[in-house]
Amino acid sequence: MTKNAIVLGAGIVGVSTAIHLQRRGRQVTLIDRKEPGNETSFGNAGLIQREGVMPYGFPQQLGLLLRYALNNRIDAHYHLKALPSQLAFLARYWWNSNPKRHEMITKAYAPLIENSISEHKDLIEASHAEALIRKDGWMKIFRTEAKRDEAFVEAALWKDQFGVGYESLTSSDIARLEPSIMGDFVGGLRWIDPWSVLDPHALTRAYRSYFESLGGRFVTGDAASLGPAGSGWKIMTSEGSLEADDAVMALGPWAAVATRRLGYSFPLGVKRGYHMHYGIQGNAVLNNWTLDSERGYFLAPMNRGVRLTTGAEFAALDAPKTPVQLDRAEAVARTIFPLGERLDPEPWMGARPCTPDMMPVIGKAPRHEGLWFAFGHAHHGLTLGPVTGRVLAELMTGETPFINIAAYSPNRFNP
Repeated sequence: MTKNAIVLGAGIVGVSTAIHLQRRGRQVTLIDRKEPGNETSFGNAGLIQREGVMPYGFPQQLGLLLRYALNNRIDAHYHLKALPSQLAFLARYWWNSNPKRHEMITKAYAPLIENSISEHKDLIEASHAEALIRKDGWMKIFRTEAKRDEAFVEAALWKDQFGVGYESLTSSDIARLEPSIMGDFVGGLRWIDPWSVLDPHALTRAYRSYFESLGGRFVTGDAASLGPAGSGWKIMTSEGSLEADDAVMALGPWAAVATRRLGYSFPLGVKRGYHMHYGIQGNAVLNNWTLDSERGYFLAPMNRGVRLTTGAEFAALDAPKTPVQLDRAEAVARTIFPLGERLDPEPWMGARPCTPDMMPVIGKAPRHEGLWFAFGHAHHGLTLGPVTGRVLAELMTGETPFINIAAYSPNRFNP
């Protein structure tokens, strides 16, 4: 008999997992409280980051920490009243970001990143979503020689260790590539291998359509109603009670709460982020996904307009929006590029689910049969959705995962 599976969470990780399970003969129902791709997967810089082998660490330098403490930056912001509840997570995050531990984590993390492009390519072609993709990388631009030279050294190291391709750019190169960008930038770095997505929400929808073409289905439901039922799992949906042999929790920043109901404790932190789309003044054009490196904001030429994205905001998951980083970033961005009017009625906000060791949680639940986890992808949810979906589906169906996923096991937090 065909085994049934339910996948909770219809972001890029959940949709990708549902595809790979359906391909392997499972009858899969994808469940979310909203339409697929409408939560964290909706808003990001739109990059499939093949170069992102090194997870974003917590700053170690005292001087930089003191500057962050002033709480006036674009790349990081915090809610003071939220810090007490996040101190334990932040302390572990800081400890794991020590250079030696961070190096070990990077080596364990790299196999996921190294397969991100190939696994997306598979799903992009299968879902006929090629029109949403550009394959010409992205670039950082630098205001100081020190930051530029530091980035060049790091890029050379990543190329040697992980095969990541890049180009060093002069100020003249930047002027040639981006004639509408103004300012005294001393150079840049262009990552060659990453792909960019012109509409991340549309990509998730395309994957959803492909999943349904394979015979899978999507229904709305509430993850809070998930519970054991005999040897399997049961959940309430808009179509009534649904039972399945296996259940996958791909719930992003809501995973900690959902798994706690079943007796698990994951130290999942949240980094919130904002974006806004803009028109362009006159005949200006933005050709490349571009990071203003020292300031910490991104400009991305997407289908809807230029998407400006911010860094991380440390706040409670359900706290009201405080898009001060977006306002700060917009003020700076307008000095280097002729942004036009805001195109969205209000800033979009999403929440990145982060573990203190900067690696996702992928694997079988330690104390339940037929329960599986796939969350905690931090800044690389879009990048790692398809590769996560494949390795988890392989594990669930008795195959040997094509890469070693032991480092991402849920057991490291719940022995």
